[in-house]
Amino acid sequence: MASYYYLIPSLPELRADGEMPLTYSEFLNCCQGNVSESTYELLKDLELSSAEGPLVSEWAQFYGMLMKELNYQRSMNLGKSYSSAYDKDGIIAQVVASALSAKNPLEAEKLLLEYEFENLDSLVGLHMFDDYVLFGYAIKLKLLERLNCFEQTKGKAEFNSLFEGLQQQVYSL
Repeated sequence: MASYYYLIPSLPELRADGEMPLTYSEFLNCCQGNVSESTYELLKDLELSSAEGPLVSEWAQFYGMLMKELNYQRSMNLGKSYSSAYDKDGIIAQVVASALSAKNPLEAEKLLLEYEFENLDSLVGLHMFDDYVLFGYAIKLKLLERLNCFEQTKGKAEFNSLFEGLQQQVYSL
C-alpha cells in the first residue's frame, strides 16, 4: 500500500473527453511490483463486467443496471417486449434515453462514457491512495479502451456498404 503513494500520482489523468494516455498493458506494467500479487491478478483479469475486487462489486451493480436499461430501451424502440425484471433507476433511464436519441452511435457512447466516469468518481469518493482509486482508474482505462475500438471511417464505410446492398435489394424488387 505504501507504494501507492508513488504509483497513483504517477499515472496520467483519464478524462471522458480525452485521449487514452496509456494502454491497459502499460498500466499493468506500472502496477507490477507496486501492488500485491493478488491485486495484480485481479487487475490483469479485470473486465467491465467483472464483479470481484475493491470497488468492482459496486461498479458491477451500477454497470448491470445500466446494461439492463439499455437493453430495455432498445427492445422498446424495436417494439419488442423485455421480459427480465430489474430495478429501474430514473437517472440511468434518462441518460440511456439521451444516448439512444444521439445523432450517431459514437456520440451515444461518449454520453454513456461521461456518465460512467461520473459514477466511478462518486464510487471512489474521498479515497486517495488505495485499491478503490486503483480499480477506479483501471475501469476508466477499460472504458476508454472500449471507446478507442470505434473507428469512424471504418464504421461509415461499413454503413455505406450495407446501405448500398440494401438499396440494390430494394431496386431489384
